[in-house]
Amino acid sequence: MAYANEQEVCSKLVVSQLLPALGYTPESWNQEVVVGRSRIDFVARAAQSVRACMAIEVKGPRIRLDVDNLDAKHQEQLLRYLKSLKLPFGLLLNDKWLHIYRHTPPTMTRLGSYNISNLSQHIEEISQAVGKSALSHFFDKQRKFRKEWRRAREQESLQSECLSEYESTPKENQMKSIAVYHNKGGVGKTTTVVNLAAALRKTGYRVLIVDLDSQANTTFATGLAKFVDEVDDDLKDCNVFHLLNSGKKFSIADVARKGSFCEDGVDVIPAHITLMQEERRLNDVAVARIRLRKKLQAAREDYDVVLIDTPPSLNLYARIALISADYLIIPSDLKPFANEGLRNVQDLLDEINEFRQDFPGNSEIKVLGVLPSKVSTNPRFINGTLQNREKAVKERYGFDLFENRIFERDDLAKSLEHSISIGNLDIPDPKSVFDYKPNSKAAVEFERLAEEVMQRAGIAK
Repeated sequence: MAYANEQEVCSKLVVSQLLPALGYTPESWNQEVVVGRSRIDFVARAAQSVRACMAIEVKGPRIRLDVDNLDAKHQEQLLRYLKSLKLPFGLLLNDKWLHIYRHTPPTMTRLGSYNISNLSQHIEEISQAVGKSALSHFFDKQRKFRKEWRRAREQESLQSECLSEYESTPKENQMKSIAVYHNKGGVGKTTTVVNLAAALRKTGYRVLIVDLDSQANTTFATGLAKFVDEVDDDLKDCNVFHLLNSGKKFSIADVARKGSFCEDGVDVIPAHITLMQEERRLNDVAVARIRLRKKLQAAREDYDVVLIDTPPSLNLYARIALISADYLIIPSDLKPFANEGLRNVQDLLDEINEFRQDFPGNSEIKVLGVLPSKVSTNPRFINGTLQNREKAVKERYGFDLFENRIFERDDLAKSLEHSISIGNLDIPDPKSVFDYKPNSKAAVEFERLAEEVMQRAGIAK
Protein backbone atom coordinates (compact mmCIF):
# COMPACT_ATOMS: atom_id res chain seq x y z
CA MET A 1 0.00 0.00 0.00
CA ALA A 2 1.34 3.45 -0.90
CA TYR A 3 1.36 6.23 1.72
CA ALA A 4 1.44 9.88 0.71
CA ASN A 5 3.06 11.32 3.83
CA GLU A 6 4.03 10.71 7.47
CA GLN A 7 0.49 11.40 8.65
CA GLU A 8 -0.85 8.55 6.52
CA VAL A 9 1.89 6.21 7.81
CA CYS A 10 0.71 7.06 11.34
CA SER A 11 -3.02 6.65 10.71
CA LYS A 12 -3.17 3.89 8.10
CA LEU A 13 -0.18 1.78 9.16
CA VAL A 14 0.56 2.34 12.85
CA VAL A 15 -2.94 3.01 14.21
CA SER A 16 -4.96 0.78 11.89
CA GLN A 17 -2.57 -2.16 11.47
CA LEU A 18 0.54 -2.34 13.64
CA LEU A 19 -0.75 -1.45 17.10
CA PRO A 20 -3.84 -3.72 16.92
CA ALA A 21 -1.73 -6.59 15.55
CA LEU A 22 0.62 -6.24 18.53
CA GLY A 23 -2.30 -6.31 20.97
CA TYR A 24 -2.39 -2.61 21.89
CA THR A 25 -5.91 -1.26 22.33
CA PRO A 26 -6.64 2.51 21.97
CA GLU A 27 -6.51 3.09 25.71
CA SER A 28 -2.99 1.61 25.93
CA TRP A 29 -1.25 4.10 23.65
CA ASN A 30 -1.05 7.86 23.17
CA GLN A 31 -0.19 9.88 20.08
CA GLU A 32 1.97 13.01 19.88
CA VAL A 33 3.29 12.92 23.42
CA VAL A 34 5.17 16.09 24.36
CA VAL A 35 8.30 15.70 26.49
CA GLY A 36 10.14 18.98 27.03
CA ARG A 37 10.74 20.37 23.55
CA SER A 38 10.28 16.97 21.91
CA ARG A 39 7.13 15.50 20.43
CA ILE A 40 7.05 11.70 20.29
CA ASP A 41 4.73 10.20 17.69
CA PHE A 42 3.44 7.33 19.86
CA VAL A 43 3.98 6.00 23.38
CA ALA A 44 2.54 2.61 24.31
CA ARG A 45 1.91 0.85 27.64
CA ALA A 46 1.77 -2.87 28.33
CA ALA A 47 -1.02 -2.32 30.86
CA GLN A 48 -2.94 0.54 32.41
CA SER A 49 -1.23 -0.09 35.76
CA VAL A 50 2.35 0.25 34.48
CA ARG A 51 4.31 3.15 33.10
CA ALA A 52 4.97 3.57 29.38
CA CYS A 53 7.20 0.91 27.89
CA MET A 54 7.69 1.75 24.21
CA ALA A 55 8.19 4.81 22.02
CA ILE A 56 7.31 4.77 18.31
CA GLU A 57 8.99 7.26 15.99
CA VAL A 58 7.43 7.50 12.52
CA LYS A 59 9.08 8.92 9.40
CA GLY A 60 7.60 9.87 6.06
CA PRO A 61 7.89 7.81 2.85
CA ARG A 62 10.75 9.92 1.52
CA ILE A 63 13.01 9.24 4.52
CA ARG A 64 15.40 6.34 3.91
CA LEU A 65 15.36 3.76 6.66
CA ASP A 66 16.93 0.90 4.70
CA VAL A 67 18.96 -1.55 6.78
CA ASP A 68 22.12 -0.64 4.85
CA ASN A 69 21.39 3.10 4.64
CA LEU A 70 19.91 3.89 8.03
CA ASP A 71 20.85 7.45 8.95
CA ALA A 72 22.39 7.60 12.44
CA LYS A 73 20.55 10.85 13.24
CA HIS A 74 17.19 9.04 13.26
CA GLN A 75 18.53 6.45 15.69
CA GLU A 76 20.00 9.18 17.88
CA GLN A 77 16.63 10.94 17.96
CA LEU A 78 14.88 7.77 19.11
CA LEU A 79 17.56 7.20 21.74
CA ARG A 80 16.95 10.70 23.13
CA TYR A 81 13.25 9.92 23.45
CA LEU A 82 13.96 6.62 25.22
CA LYS A 83 16.34 8.35 27.62
CA SER A 84 13.88 11.19 28.30
CA LEU A 85 11.06 8.84 29.28
CA LYS A 86 13.30 6.00 30.53
CA LEU A 87 11.61 3.57 28.16
CA PRO A 88 13.05 0.08 27.55
CA PHE A 89 11.88 -0.33 23.92
CA GLY A 90 11.52 1.78 20.77
CA LEU A 91 10.33 1.41 17.18
CA LEU A 92 11.61 3.43 14.22
CA LEU A 93 9.61 3.02 11.02
CA ASN A 94 8.20 4.44 7.82
CA ASP A 95 6.21 2.89 4.99
CA LYS A 96 9.06 0.55 3.99
CA TRP A 97 11.03 -0.50 7.09
CA LEU A 98 10.42 -1.18 10.78
CA HIS A 99 13.36 -1.36 13.24
CA ILE A 100 13.04 -2.58 16.85
CA TYR A 101 15.43 -1.25 19.52
CA ARG A 102 16.16 -2.24 23.11
CA HIS A 103 17.26 0.60 25.39
CA THR A 104 20.16 -0.56 27.56
CA PRO A 105 21.47 2.68 29.09
CA PRO A 106 23.46 4.56 28.07
CA THR A 107 22.88 3.23 24.52
CA MET A 108 20.46 1.02 22.63
CA THR A 109 20.77 -2.08 20.47
CA ARG A 110 18.75 -3.11 17.44
CA LEU A 111 16.79 -6.31 17.98
CA GLY A 112 15.52 -6.69 14.44
CA SER A 113 14.59 -5.04 11.15
CA TYR A 114 11.54 -5.90 9.04
CA ASN A 115 10.33 -5.00 5.57
CA ILE A 116 6.86 -3.44 5.81
CA SER A 117 5.77 -5.13 2.56
CA ASN A 118 6.12 -8.49 4.42
CA LEU A 119 4.80 -7.21 7.75
CA SER A 120 2.10 -9.85 8.10
CA GLN A 121 4.70 -12.61 7.78
CA HIS A 122 6.78 -11.19 10.63
CA ILE A 123 4.06 -9.94 12.97
CA GLU A 124 4.32 -12.97 15.29
CA GLU A 125 8.07 -12.49 15.68
CA ILE A 126 7.61 -8.76 16.29
CA SER A 127 4.90 -9.51 18.87
CA GLN A 128 7.28 -11.79 20.76
CA ALA A 129 9.68 -8.86 21.04
CA VAL A 130 7.45 -5.82 21.68
CA GLY A 131 3.84 -7.02 21.68
CA LYS A 132 1.63 -5.98 24.58
CA SER A 133 1.65 -9.48 26.14
CA ALA A 134 5.43 -9.81 25.80
CA LEU A 135 6.11 -6.44 27.45
CA SER A 136 3.52 -7.08 30.15
CA HIS A 137 5.42 -10.27 30.98
CA PHE A 138 8.66 -8.27 30.91
CA PHE A 139 7.40 -5.80 33.52
CA ASP A 140 5.90 -8.60 35.65
CA LYS A 141 9.34 -10.20 35.88
CA GLN A 142 10.93 -6.88 36.79
CA ARG A 143 8.42 -6.29 39.58
CA LYS A 144 8.94 -9.80 40.91
CA PHE A 145 12.69 -9.35 40.93
CA ARG A 146 12.46 -6.01 42.77
CA LYS A 147 10.15 -7.62 45.31
CA GLU A 148 12.66 -10.43 45.90
CA TRP A 149 15.41 -7.89 46.41
CA ARG A 150 13.39 -5.93 48.96
CA ARG A 151 12.64 -9.18 50.78
CA ALA A 152 16.34 -10.00 50.85
CA ARG A 153 17.17 -6.64 52.41
CA GLU A 154 14.50 -7.17 55.07
CA GLN A 155 15.65 -10.68 55.95
CA GLU A 156 19.24 -9.73 56.63
CA SER A 157 20.99 -6.39 56.96
CA LEU A 158 22.53 -6.67 53.53
CA GLN A 159 23.78 -3.12 53.27
CA SER A 160 25.84 -3.23 56.46
CA GLU A 161 27.00 -6.83 56.32
CA CYS A 162 27.34 -7.57 52.62
CA LEU A 163 27.13 -4.65 50.25
CA SER A 164 30.30 -3.01 51.51
CA GLU A 165 32.21 -6.06 50.27
CA TYR A 166 31.09 -5.53 46.70
CA GLU A 167 33.59 -3.81 44.48
CA SER A 168 33.31 -2.12 41.12
CA THR A 169 34.60 -3.71 37.91
CA PRO A 170 37.87 -5.48 38.81
CA LYS A 171 41.11 -3.66 38.29
CA GLU A 172 43.81 -5.09 36.07
CA ASN A 173 45.36 -7.44 38.63
CA GLN A 174 42.22 -8.45 40.53
CA MET A 175 40.45 -11.78 40.31
CA LYS A 176 38.08 -11.97 37.31
CA SER A 177 34.90 -14.04 37.54
CA ILE A 178 33.30 -15.18 34.28
CA ALA A 179 29.94 -16.92 33.93
CA VAL A 180 29.35 -19.21 30.95
CA TYR A 181 25.62 -19.14 30.26
CA HIS A 182 22.93 -19.77 27.67
CA ASN A 183 19.39 -20.80 28.53
CA LYS A 184 19.47 -23.26 25.59
CA GLY A 185 21.00 -26.63 26.43
CA GLY A 186 23.44 -28.60 24.31
CA VAL A 187 25.44 -25.59 23.10
CA GLY A 188 28.82 -26.61 24.55
CA LYS A 189 28.87 -24.92 27.97
CA THR A 190 30.66 -27.75 29.78
CA THR A 191 33.20 -28.22 27.00
CA THR A 192 33.88 -24.48 27.01
CA VAL A 193 34.29 -24.20 30.80
CA VAL A 194 36.55 -27.23 31.18
CA ASN A 195 38.89 -26.54 28.28
CA LEU A 196 39.01 -22.78 28.77
CA ALA A 197 39.96 -23.42 32.41
CA ALA A 198 42.72 -25.81 31.28
CA ALA A 199 43.99 -23.28 28.71
CA LEU A 200 44.14 -20.49 31.29
CA ARG A 201 45.83 -22.78 33.85
CA LYS A 202 48.35 -23.82 31.21
CA THR A 203 49.18 -20.13 30.79
CA GLY A 204 49.97 -19.89 34.51
CA TYR A 205 46.76 -18.52 36.03
CA ARG A 206 45.24 -19.83 39.24
CA VAL A 207 41.81 -21.02 38.13
CA LEU A 208 38.64 -21.99 40.01
CA ILE A 209 35.61 -23.63 38.41
CA VAL A 210 32.19 -23.32 40.08
CA ASP A 211 29.54 -25.76 38.87
CA LEU A 212 26.01 -24.43 39.44
CA ASP A 213 24.17 -26.93 37.23
CA SER A 214 22.26 -29.71 39.03
CA GLN A 215 23.11 -32.04 36.14
CA ALA A 216 26.73 -31.76 37.36
CA ASN A 217 28.18 -32.29 33.88
CA THR A 218 31.16 -30.06 34.65
CA THR A 219 31.72 -31.87 37.95
CA PHE A 220 31.93 -35.13 36.00
CA ALA A 221 34.07 -33.57 33.27
CA THR A 222 36.64 -32.33 35.80
CA GLY A 223 37.07 -35.83 37.24
CA LEU A 224 35.36 -35.34 40.60
CA ALA A 225 32.74 -38.07 40.14
CA LYS A 226 34.84 -41.21 39.81
CA PHE A 227 32.50 -43.38 41.88
CA VAL A 228 30.50 -46.00 40.03
CA ASP A 229 27.89 -46.58 42.74
CA GLU A 230 25.92 -43.95 44.68
CA VAL A 231 26.94 -45.50 48.00
CA ASP A 232 30.46 -44.24 47.23
CA ASP A 233 29.26 -40.70 46.47
CA ASP A 234 31.70 -38.41 48.29
CA LEU A 235 30.17 -35.17 46.95
CA LYS A 236 26.72 -35.19 48.53
CA ASP A 237 27.82 -33.74 51.86
CA CYS A 238 30.08 -30.98 50.57
CA ASN A 239 29.21 -29.24 47.33
CA VAL A 240 28.03 -25.90 45.97
CA PHE A 241 24.69 -26.19 47.75
CA HIS A 242 26.43 -26.09 51.13
CA LEU A 243 28.32 -23.01 49.98
CA LEU A 244 25.06 -21.24 49.10
CA ASN A 245 23.03 -22.45 52.07
CA SER A 246 25.44 -21.33 54.77
CA GLY A 247 26.58 -17.94 55.98
CA LYS A 248 29.98 -18.19 57.67
CA LYS A 249 30.34 -21.95 57.23
CA PHE A 250 31.60 -23.64 54.04
CA SER A 251 34.06 -21.18 52.54
CA ILE A 252 35.49 -21.60 49.04
CA ALA A 253 38.51 -23.39 50.53
CA ASP A 254 36.23 -25.76 52.47
CA VAL A 255 34.33 -26.91 49.37
CA ALA A 256 36.88 -26.68 46.53
CA ARG A 257 38.55 -29.87 45.30
CA LYS A 258 41.37 -30.43 42.88
CA GLY A 259 40.09 -31.66 39.51
CA SER A 260 41.98 -34.49 37.85
CA PHE A 261 41.15 -33.50 34.27
CA CYS A 262 44.07 -31.12 33.97
CA GLU A 263 47.69 -32.00 34.74
CA ASP A 264 48.45 -28.47 35.96
CA GLY A 265 45.66 -28.60 38.55
CA VAL A 266 42.42 -26.62 38.66
CA ASP A 267 40.21 -26.22 41.75
CA VAL A 268 36.54 -27.08 41.37
CA ILE A 269 33.43 -26.34 43.46
CA PRO A 270 31.33 -29.41 42.58
CA ALA A 271 27.61 -29.54 41.91
CA HIS A 272 25.30 -32.38 42.86
CA ILE A 273 22.02 -33.75 41.58
CA THR A 274 20.38 -32.76 44.88
CA LEU A 275 20.66 -29.11 43.79
CA MET A 276 17.41 -29.63 41.92
CA GLN A 277 15.38 -30.49 45.03
CA GLU A 278 17.20 -27.91 47.18
CA GLU A 279 16.31 -24.98 44.92
CA ARG A 280 13.02 -24.35 46.72
CA ARG A 281 14.79 -24.14 50.08
CA LEU A 282 17.34 -21.66 48.71
CA ASN A 283 14.57 -19.60 47.14
CA ASP A 284 13.22 -18.99 50.64
CA VAL A 285 16.62 -17.69 51.76
CA ALA A 286 16.86 -14.51 49.72
CA VAL A 287 20.41 -13.73 50.84
CA ALA A 288 21.56 -16.97 49.19
CA ARG A 289 21.53 -15.06 45.90
CA ILE A 290 24.56 -13.05 46.92
CA ARG A 291 26.49 -15.58 49.01
CA LEU A 292 28.56 -16.98 46.15
CA ARG A 293 29.80 -13.55 45.16
CA LYS A 294 30.51 -12.67 48.78
CA LYS A 295 32.54 -15.83 49.31
CA LEU A 296 34.38 -15.40 46.02
CA GLN A 297 35.35 -11.91 47.15
CA ALA A 298 36.72 -13.40 50.36
CA ALA A 299 38.87 -15.77 48.26
CA ARG A 300 39.99 -13.16 45.73
CA GLU A 301 43.65 -13.48 46.76
CA ASP A 302 43.63 -17.22 45.99
CA TYR A 303 42.58 -17.14 42.31
CA ASP A 304 43.17 -15.12 39.17
CA VAL A 305 40.17 -16.41 37.19
CA VAL A 306 36.86 -17.99 38.24
CA LEU A 307 34.71 -19.74 35.62
CA ILE A 308 31.09 -20.34 36.63
CA ASP A 309 29.14 -23.03 34.78
CA THR A 310 25.38 -22.55 34.72
CA PRO A 311 22.20 -24.54 34.09
CA PRO A 312 20.45 -24.17 30.71
CA SER A 313 17.47 -22.45 32.31
CA LEU A 314 16.23 -19.21 33.86
CA ASN A 315 16.21 -20.60 37.39
CA LEU A 316 17.72 -19.48 40.70
CA TYR A 317 21.15 -20.97 39.97
CA ALA A 318 21.45 -19.09 36.68
CA ARG A 319 20.60 -15.88 38.54
CA ILE A 320 23.18 -16.57 41.24
CA ALA A 321 25.84 -17.11 38.58
CA LEU A 322 25.09 -13.81 36.83
CA ILE A 323 24.88 -11.91 40.12
CA SER A 324 28.28 -13.31 41.10
CA ALA A 325 30.17 -12.83 37.83
CA ASP A 326 31.93 -9.78 36.44
CA TYR A 327 31.76 -11.01 32.85
CA LEU A 328 29.64 -13.32 30.69
CA ILE A 329 30.44 -15.67 27.82
CA ILE A 330 27.42 -16.96 25.86
CA PRO A 331 28.32 -20.19 24.03
CA SER A 332 25.97 -20.97 21.16
CA ASP A 333 25.78 -23.39 18.26
CA LEU A 334 23.95 -20.53 16.47
CA LYS A 335 21.07 -22.78 15.44
CA PRO A 336 17.63 -21.14 15.27
CA PHE A 337 16.45 -22.09 18.77
CA ALA A 338 19.76 -21.02 20.31
CA ASN A 339 19.56 -17.68 18.51
CA GLU A 340 15.95 -17.11 19.58
CA GLY A 341 17.01 -17.94 23.14
CA LEU A 342 19.27 -14.89 23.14
CA ARG A 343 16.19 -12.76 23.82
CA ASN A 344 15.68 -14.68 27.07
CA VAL A 345 19.35 -14.17 27.90
CA GLN A 346 19.01 -10.41 27.38
CA ASP A 347 15.85 -10.24 29.51
CA LEU A 348 17.58 -12.11 32.33
CA LEU A 349 20.61 -9.82 32.05
CA ASP A 350 18.34 -6.80 32.41
CA GLU A 351 16.83 -8.24 35.60
CA ILE A 352 20.25 -9.08 37.01
CA ASN A 353 21.69 -5.67 36.19
CA GLU A 354 18.77 -3.98 37.90
CA PHE A 355 19.41 -6.17 40.95
CA ARG A 356 23.12 -5.31 40.90
CA GLN A 357 22.45 -1.56 40.74
CA ASP A 358 21.50 -1.70 44.41
CA PHE A 359 25.05 -2.73 45.31
CA PRO A 360 27.05 0.45 45.98
CA GLY A 361 29.81 0.91 43.42
CA ASN A 362 28.93 -2.28 41.56
CA SER A 363 28.79 -2.21 37.78
CA GLU A 364 26.64 -4.19 35.39
CA ILE A 365 27.86 -7.57 34.19
CA LYS A 366 29.86 -7.14 30.99
CA VAL A 367 29.05 -9.47 28.09
CA LEU A 368 32.34 -10.58 26.51
CA GLY A 369 30.43 -11.96 23.54
CA VAL A 370 28.59 -14.89 21.98
CA LEU A 371 31.02 -17.77 21.41
CA PRO A 372 30.26 -19.86 18.30
CA SER A 373 30.63 -23.41 19.65
CA LYS A 374 29.94 -26.92 18.39
CA VAL A 375 30.33 -25.45 14.90
CA SER A 376 30.16 -27.87 11.98
CA THR A 377 33.41 -28.25 10.03
CA ASN A 378 31.54 -28.57 6.73
CA PRO A 379 33.11 -25.94 4.37
CA ARG A 380 29.76 -25.07 2.76
CA PHE A 381 28.25 -24.45 6.18
CA ILE A 382 31.22 -22.33 7.31
CA ASN A 383 31.21 -20.17 4.17
CA GLY A 384 27.45 -19.76 3.95
CA THR A 385 25.00 -20.59 6.72
CA LEU A 386 27.40 -19.86 9.58
CA GLN A 387 28.13 -16.35 8.38
CA ASN A 388 24.42 -15.57 8.07
CA ARG A 389 23.74 -16.85 11.58
CA GLU A 390 26.61 -14.85 13.05
CA LYS A 391 25.30 -11.75 11.29
CA ALA A 392 21.85 -12.35 12.81
CA VAL A 393 23.33 -12.46 16.32
CA LYS A 394 24.79 -8.98 15.84
CA GLU A 395 21.96 -7.32 13.94
CA ARG A 396 18.90 -9.01 15.42
CA TYR A 397 19.93 -9.61 19.01
CA GLY A 398 22.59 -6.96 19.53
CA PHE A 399 25.35 -9.20 20.89
CA ASP A 400 28.98 -9.07 19.85
CA LEU A 401 30.69 -12.31 18.76
CA PHE A 402 34.05 -13.77 19.63
CA GLU A 403 36.45 -13.80 16.71
CA ASN A 404 37.48 -17.36 17.55
CA ARG A 405 35.18 -20.33 17.04
CA ILE A 406 35.09 -23.76 18.68
CA PHE A 407 34.38 -26.46 16.10
CA GLU A 408 32.70 -29.81 16.67
CA ARG A 409 35.63 -32.25 16.75
CA ASP A 410 36.01 -35.88 17.85
CA ASP A 411 38.94 -35.01 20.11
CA LEU A 412 36.75 -32.77 22.25
CA ALA A 413 34.07 -35.42 22.72
CA LYS A 414 36.51 -38.26 23.35
CA SER A 415 38.58 -36.28 25.85
CA LEU A 416 35.63 -35.82 28.20
CA GLU A 417 34.49 -39.44 27.72
CA HIS A 418 37.91 -40.89 28.55
CA SER A 419 37.89 -43.72 31.12
CA ILE A 420 40.28 -46.24 32.63
CA SER A 421 39.66 -49.93 33.29
CA ILE A 422 40.23 -51.34 36.76
CA GLY A 423 39.37 -55.03 36.85
CA ASN A 424 35.87 -55.32 35.47
CA LEU A 425 35.05 -51.66 36.06
CA ASP A 426 35.34 -48.71 33.72
CA ILE A 427 36.17 -45.68 35.86
CA PRO A 428 35.47 -42.22 34.38
CA ASP A 429 38.74 -40.37 33.80
CA PRO A 430 37.87 -37.28 31.73
CA LYS A 431 40.66 -35.11 30.36
CA SER A 432 40.95 -31.64 28.95
CA VAL A 433 41.78 -31.60 25.27
CA PHE A 434 45.28 -30.37 26.22
CA ASP A 435 45.87 -33.49 28.32
CA TYR A 436 44.16 -35.82 25.84
CA LYS A 437 45.63 -34.56 22.57
CA PRO A 438 47.72 -31.41 23.10
CA ASN A 439 48.64 -30.92 19.42
CA SER A 440 45.08 -31.21 18.10
CA LYS A 441 43.17 -28.51 16.24
CA ALA A 442 40.76 -28.31 19.17
CA ALA A 443 43.64 -27.53 21.55
CA VAL A 444 44.81 -24.73 19.26
CA GLU A 445 41.27 -23.31 19.13
CA PHE A 446 41.04 -23.18 22.93
CA GLU A 447 44.49 -21.62 23.22
CA ARG A 448 43.35 -18.85 20.89
CA LEU A 449 40.05 -18.50 22.74
CA ALA A 450 41.91 -18.12 26.05
CA GLU A 451 43.99 -15.32 24.54
CA GLU A 452 40.86 -13.55 23.33
CA VAL A 453 39.12 -13.95 26.70
CA MET A 454 42.19 -12.54 28.45
CA GLN A 455 42.13 -9.56 26.13
CA ARG A 456 38.39 -8.89 26.39
CA ALA A 457 38.25 -9.32 30.17
CA GLY A 458 41.47 -7.41 30.79
CA ILE A 459 43.21 -10.35 32.45
CA ALA A 460 46.82 -9.34 33.08
CA LYS A 461 49.44 -11.46 31.33
